[in-house]
Amino acid sequence: MKENIFDVLIYLFENYLDDDMDLSPNNDSIKTELLQAGFEPNEVNNAFDWLETLAEQSTIKPTISSAFRIFCPQEQAKLDIECRDLLLFLEHSGILTATTREIVIDRVMSVENKTIAVDELKWTILMVLLSQSDDDIAFSRMEDIVYDLTPALLH
Repeated sequence: MKENIFDVLIYLFENYLDDDMDLSPNNDSIKTELLQAGFEPNEVNNAFDWLETLAEQSTIKPTISSAFRIFCPQEQAKLDIECRDLLLFLEHSGILTATTREIVIDRVMSVENKTIAVDELKWTILMVLLSQSDDDIAFSRMEDIVYDLTPALLH
């Protein structure tokens, strides 16, 4: 199978993250299930490392209420204009804060993919918002966007 880390993360999100289950890297039963589902061991380990780093970043508290963001060349190479526009749109619409935007960018940049598809970015945003348990409304709005329950163009 030719899965990537996003496939593993989406599987974990849809099957475990809503249940507040322990997704620590030492949870062998979940790892075994992922391997039996056909995921590669390397991608499973990468997904757990990704989630562990995300959990560590959930303690970051904003120091600036808003900020102007300029994407560096490496970020521009990984996040095409459509992805960057989505990030800015979500921040301006109140779904992302400057802090959650930076966590999303960090998590996307940590993935080995050369470029990130918009759907992969949406899932990343959803997982970051889930880790930031203080904003259920933003998570709910993003969940609607991920599952296409909201029109593509919001006015």
